[in-house]
Amino acid sequence: MSEWTLAEKREAPAWGAVISMTLGVFGLVTAEFLPASLLTPMAADLAISEGVAGQAVTATAVVALLTSLLVVAATRRFDRRHVLLSLSILLIISNLLVAFAPDLPLLLAGRVLLGAALGGFWTMSAAVMMRLVPEALIPRALAIMFSGVSAATVLAAPVGSYLGDIVGWRSVFLIAAGLGVLTLIVQFAALPALPPAGSARLRTLIDVLRRPGVGLGMIAISLVFTGHFALFTYIRPFLETVTGVGISLVSGILLGFGIANFLGTYLGGLLLSWNARFTMTVMPLAMGILGLGLAASGSAPLVDAVLVALWGLAFGAVPVAWSTWITRTVPDEAETGGGLIVAAVQLAIALGAAVGGAIFDVTGAAGVFATGGFVLLAAALLIGLGVQARTAAVAA
Repeated sequence: MSEWTLAEKREAPAWGAVISMTLGVFGLVTAEFLPASLLTPMAADLAISEGVAGQAVTATAVVALLTSLLVVAATRRFDRRHVLLSLSILLIISNLLVAFAPDLPLLLAGRVLLGAALGGFWTMSAAVMMRLVPEALIPRALAIMFSGVSAATVLAAPVGSYLGDIVGWRSVFLIAAGLGVLTLIVQFAALPALPPAGSARLRTLIDVLRRPGVGLGMIAISLVFTGHFALFTYIRPFLETVTGVGISLVSGILLGFGIANFLGTYLGGLLLSWNARFTMTVMPLAMGILGLGLAASGSAPLVDAVLVALWGLAFGAVPVAWSTWITRTVPDEAETGGGLIVAAVQLAIALGAAVGGAIFDVTGAAGVFATGGFVLLAAALLIGLGVQARTAAVAA
């Protein structure tokens, strides 16, 4: 395998490598999202409450947060290809541990390994994309990669809940392990050598965080994802206990979310090319309104299905928008900037799942959705008032 220089990669886009990164996203996010669609049977099998089972999401997020802050400095001398392949191996082991977990501690151990894989992959993803395609094609490459998130949402939520009802939740995690094996094979074949391009140290995190607008952006990201994951982690219990639908309709509504999320990824790419700040502001605003609408709708399956689909459409644009924002805001330290974004997002996921679980056990799912909705409205206000969005470079 040839060891391309940075200039050569930017002149000739490596779309095969981009697809392999997309598959990596697909495998990781599928594993990350599975508890949201399997929370009820997981809790019943392990004899714990849904709120406690939701801490499987929290464990993943906490470790991903720590990994995102340390991985760039810890691996600064390693070829990024080798690091990415190692993270795919962690994904496989994680899913196997969860599939065979006899109790909560081993389940959490598997989710800890997934957190390490997630934190490492997401930290490096934007910077790797910058090395695989020319600058003008970075938003397109990121949109392709994040389509893996949307595809995972389609699979992990409706298909995960449906298959879990037929073959059991453990078998679903075994299937996820198989996806990890496929990811490893494709990445091994497609990723070029990616020698370390910098000498980032832990101090670099602080230096980047102190740059104008970066700290405020991280707070905004945390609010957006806290609100979203407070809602998403407990979507199945909400649909079952508040909307009052069975497993077939739960799967159908989650499928609608996933398809809309997929479309939202490409909608986000289009809106970003028109007005980045508008895109970054209006999406959490819409999600907040939808979250409050769901909390207030009561037992109205058709209304809830439409609101959930619109929520998926709005969220689809969010990861593309913030990844594009970091490549424009700190292009010289994209790995470190990516690590900060991952840390902010994973902290938000941990807070969303943990606080959401506590609220769920006290007030039920409607209380979780109302709280998440207000957090998202606060995020939209902060972004609209303070976060700067730079324009993209224009291709010649």
